[in-house]
Amino acid sequence: MRKMMLSSLLVLSIVLFSAPAFAEGPVKTLPGDITLAQARVILDAALKKAVEIKVPMNIAIVDAGGNLKAFYRQEDAFLGSIDISIKKAVTARYFNMTTRALGAASVPGQPLYGIEASNNGLILFAGGVLLVDKNNVIVGAIGVSGGSVDEDESVAKAGAAALLK
Repeated sequence: MRKMMLSSLLVLSIVLFSAPAFAEGPVKTLPGDITLAQARVILDAALKKAVEIKVPMNIAIVDAGGNLKAFYRQEDAFLGSIDISIKKAVTARYFNMTTRALGAASVPGQPLYGIEASNNGLILFAGGVLLVDKNNVIVGAIGVSGGSVDEDESVAKAGAAALLK
């Protein structure tokens, strides 16, 4: 009888002291992942640059895992550039470098030749840029498409720079 009382008391103690932990639930956002608030700041800065250079753009932001977090398509931006902007962001994040740098390493004769055929297709021209926070942690990437590769990259860099302000 005494063992049963002690066992019951132990179970009751565990339930009472752990109840607050169960009530709150698990943390679902990983540390070092981009927040929606950060994504909005980045989108706003990229959009401002796109308006400034007068080129309608598709702007995609992915989180640290390469999953789409935010997207904006300006009026009159190319429909075909929707997929390209997303793939630029994913490509930059998957390989932790700009799409321009990865493209340079993937031309014939270079060590990554043919890499664009992996991961359901990658984009290897400028416009994909990593998003690095103030702690120098990669929290995602931005991909931009709609203009020339240099215009795309300038808009992506403007968005990325906003994260550091």
